[in-house]
Amino acid sequence: MTNLRPRTAASKSNKRLFLVLFDRLLLLTVFVSTITAEATASNRKSGSRTATVAYHAIIKSSCGSTLYPELCLSTLYAAPDAASKVQTPEDVIEIALNMTIATVQHNYLAIKKLNSNAVGLTERERTALKDCLELVDETLDELNKCDGEVHESVQKHAEDLKSLLSAAMTNQETCLDGFSHEKADKKVRKALIEGQLKVFNMSSNVLAMIKNFTDTKSQATSRKKLEEQIGMKWPEWLSAGDRRLLQAPAVVPDVTVAADGSGNFRTVAEAVAAAPEGSTRRYVIKIKAGVYKENVEVPKKKTSLMFVGDGRTNTIITGSRNVVDGSTTFHSATVAVVGDRFLARDITFQNTAGPSKHQAVALRVGSDLSAFFRCDMLAYQDTLYVHSLRQFYIQCFIAGTVDFIFGNAAAVFQNCDIHARRPNSGQKNMVTAQGREDPNQNTGIVIQKCRIEATSELEAVKGSVETYLGRPWKQYSRTIIMQSSISDVIHGKGWFEWSGNFGLQTLFYAEYQNSGPGSGVLSRVNWGGFKVISSATEAQAFTAGSFISGASWLGSTGFPFSLGL
Repeated sequence: MTNLRPRTAASKSNKRLFLVLFDRLLLLTVFVSTITAEATASNRKSGSRTATVAYHAIIKSSCGSTLYPELCLSTLYAAPDAASKVQTPEDVIEIALNMTIATVQHNYLAIKKLNSNAVGLTERERTALKDCLELVDETLDELNKCDGEVHESVQKHAEDLKSLLSAAMTNQETCLDGFSHEKADKKVRKALIEGQLKVFNMSSNVLAMIKNFTDTKSQATSRKKLEEQIGMKWPEWLSAGDRRLLQAPAVVPDVTVAADGSGNFRTVAEAVAAAPEGSTRRYVIKIKAGVYKENVEVPKKKTSLMFVGDGRTNTIITGSRNVVDGSTTFHSATVAVVGDRFLARDITFQNTAGPSKHQAVALRVGSDLSAFFRCDMLAYQDTLYVHSLRQFYIQCFIAGTVDFIFGNAAAVFQNCDIHARRPNSGQKNMVTAQGREDPNQNTGIVIQKCRIEATSELEAVKGSVETYLGRPWKQYSRTIIMQSSISDVIHGKGWFEWSGNFGLQTLFYAEYQNSGPGSGVLSRVNWGGFKVISSATEAQAFTAGSFISGASWLGSTGFPFSLGL
């Protein structure tokens, strides 16, 4: 039998002590765990508060750079899950852009509904509604391109983004302008104006945010780029292949248009319709000598097309649509080009409606990175509609009367002949009417190394007809005439008012190193927005290399252009 040792009092006391210590340790563990949990929760709340404060700060800072800050704030705060998505100014830009796209889509449906219930509307009002649908469709394309580029890099695509947003804003204005010809038109305009202006203002806010974000980051490299551009002979934006196409004595076309049936097509419109869509390869349409009485549209899906004529006096595309007979200005164009990277050489674009038919466009261009070489644009009022995006004209001849180069593109004219014609009795000639509506738009008309003169019919009566360099169609109208020869057909005042004091302080009209009897600046207007540029550095900002953003596309056209002064 095992001899078991009996329990003593000391062993009982040790057990009690152990139990007490264990209980206390357990309580301490629970207490520490509770404190840790509470601290973690507190840190989370603090982090959440910090994130919320940062979110509001980024949004307020971004909207502070816009022209419509209240709309900017309400738009961003209404965006789904914005607080969880915003960490940087780029995030704010992307959300604002997506909200703008949603608003444009809503507008498209509203215009489509109005168009389907077009009973009782005039022919021009129905045409204007169709113009609006086309313009809204183009706006969606432009904003969707912006969305892709913003998602990749705002800084990298800054110039493209500014051009696309400027065009989207111009589209809204153009839609409303279609209902401004008669009092009856304004009833439809009233139904559209709220939606169109909202898209304009939202796009303006996105543009302002992009400009504010990218301009501060690009200042360091701008001087280096400027120095590089001054010495260039050919712009970067035209490839070697396109340069050859534009300058070669003969071009091998993909198809030929001939009115006599000797080509692939009898009309230019048929050749355009048969061209591939979305092409990145240059597609050349040869238009043989002849007069082609037709209206031609190069839609947005027909990209990289090139028209090659048999000489500007031999190949003529002509029409006569006009506002008096029921068209809109936008729709009156004999040739309208929207598909990007369009080129044309050795062709005349003409509208024969005459001075009494008011707005009658020969050529309308809304094609980005487009260029025209040795082409004529002939009409009277509103001859050449440089509607939107980036455009270049070299060795062209443009003739007209009232506002005969107009629109809101970033358009540069080099070595062109620009001639005022004889207008109707009582009319004044205006060479330009630039349509910049927002100070952040990168648009304007630049006339460099050109010759501004009178046609022979005007020369004979120029003493009785006043001709001016331009007038401000929109509030921030911007036109620069530099290194050009100006004949005495131009009035000593130089520029003319649109309506009273409208735009005179906010426009930007400038002249630099011009020559000829009409170039004297001593009697020029004394508006707040007019200036005579004396600095080559300032003038350089308006050359092709600087003003037509992303000018590397000029290298592909083959045009004999100059990037600098």
